[in-house]
Amino acid sequence: MKHRIIVLGAGYTGAIAAGRLAKRLRSEDVAITLVNAEPDFVERVRMHQLAVGQDLAPRPFSEMFAGTGVELKLAEVTAVDVDRRTVAVTDANGAEELEYDSLVYALGSSWNTQGVPGTTEHAHEIAGRPGALRLRERLAGLGAGQPVLVVGGGLTGLEAVAEIAEARPDLDVAVAARGELGDWLSPKGRGHVRKVFEKLGITVHEHTAVTGVEADRVATAGGTSVPAAVTVWTTGFAVHPIARATALEVTGTGQIVVDGTMRSVSHPDVYAIGDAAMAMGPGDKPLRMSCASGTPAAWHAADAIAARLTGTKLPTAGIRYFNQCISLGRREGLIQYVTADDRSVGAALTGRFAAVYKELVCKGAAWGVANPTLGMPTRRRRVARQHDRTGPGARASA
Repeated sequence: MKHRIIVLGAGYTGAIAAGRLAKRLRSEDVAITLVNAEPDFVERVRMHQLAVGQDLAPRPFSEMFAGTGVELKLAEVTAVDVDRRTVAVTDANGAEELEYDSLVYALGSSWNTQGVPGTTEHAHEIAGRPGALRLRERLAGLGAGQPVLVVGGGLTGLEAVAEIAEARPDLDVAVAARGELGDWLSPKGRGHVRKVFEKLGITVHEHTAVTGVEADRVATAGGTSVPAAVTVWTTGFAVHPIARATALEVTGTGQIVVDGTMRSVSHPDVYAIGDAAMAMGPGDKPLRMSCASGTPAAWHAADAIAARLTGTKLPTAGIRYFNQCISLGRREGLIQYVTADDRSVGAALTGRFAAVYKELVCKGAAWGVANPTLGMPTRRRRVARQHDRTGPGARASA
């Protein structure tokens, strides 16, 4: 019988893992199923572009995985039973239960309202395509001079506010940051962000904690309010809630605790990658939720699964950071160089060249999904042994 591998979620990490497994293992030995609710790959790092009216090239999975042996199942994941090794899904034909021998959990994350009153009812998010499209429609309906406020001064917030201000210079665009604008960046990086924001006419509210969102304004901890015909919420991400409802060991935030090969510390037949995983990086610091973390984590997980199934050497290379790539509209950018554990250093690349660099990174990330071994020649190995599947409660060693 074939070893059944199910990958949940086809974002950057899930799609890479599925494709890489197909490159590492022989199709006669394994059955790889990729479960995703949408038929196209979504470039999440470009959602701020989609929100301001830019059109993104469609990337259908039917073309991406043609001839690879990966079976795409268009369905929504509703539950995971890690003791019975089953996944409950719902598709156009109704509810179904899938059995697995190895599971790759890559359901990712969505926006995090932080429990702030009114956020769900009145704010917009760009953590996924549906939210970005709703914001796109709302922005298109705004008249000149209307106020738009982006809440959150992290990477997503900086990119979103710059993109909106550049695309709609007729709007009154502002950003609210809990601390100093770009406080994690180097002095050169912070200075460049301020210079670009001044050029784009962006109003900056620093040391401003938003405590409530209304239809036309937000309230702050300082007792003041900031006008906002549209509020865009970018204060971090919350992981998909399904893992928390399982027997998997998870953190307080619902992330699955994994070892250095992205394998669950409580259930060895489950791997978690991307935003869904709590993995430790250099300096014994948790990897941040990002494509920069998720892509190498997907490589590691796929290679570890393949190694354990084929009896070959486990991957040993760690995950480290090199830079943070920030687009500031289509003509400006910032490449902040960092240490291995993601701390900013003095060096930074700015301006038009940085914008081109970031665009190449985005294109490279999408190319890497369709080319999960980065164009390098690979050898599909035979599974060394078939794992016991005497019943739904049996656990595979992979």
